Amino acid sequence: MSGEVLLIGERLRQLQRTLATAESCTGGMLGSVLTSLPGASDWYRGGLVVYSNELKIRLAGVRPDTLDADGAVSPEVACQLARGVRMRCTADLGIGITGVAGPGGGSPDKPVGTVCLALATDSEVRDWTVQLPGDRGEVRAAAVRFALARLLDHVADA
Repeated sequence: MSGEVLLIGERLRQLQRTLATAESCTGGMLGSVLTSLPGASDWYRGGLVVYSNELKIRLAGVRPDTLDADGAVSPEVACQLARGVRMRCTADLGIGITGVAGPGGGSPDKPVGTVCLALATDSEVRDWTVQLPGDRGEVRAAAVRFALARLLDHVADA
């Protein structure tokens, strides 16, 4: 992962762009990985760990009606997390992650391993929903790797 972070950081530095994260199921793991290399403060603005719905609303700006209609694990919430953290942290890019890491909490339509990720820019929000295998730790780590891959794709194309 450190190689990906290095490439992401170099590219964001070249583009003079900044990033912020809003994490639920990963509990700050993405922010931790992003700040594992020296110089991350040049491009990483910070992050929110918004595990509870209350903090998703209060800190990240997720709408209560969206949580009621779509649930906390949904592309809609991931998109609002990404938009909200981007605006609240005054970053160029925002990433929102929410999911069911397990072992409990899954349902037939959102089984354990379901992760929703969104990337917000000033002009668009892209989202992905994936089903990741493994136990709680493996799902969380795979969600971080998935987020890094999407971010690397985005900055490579910029």
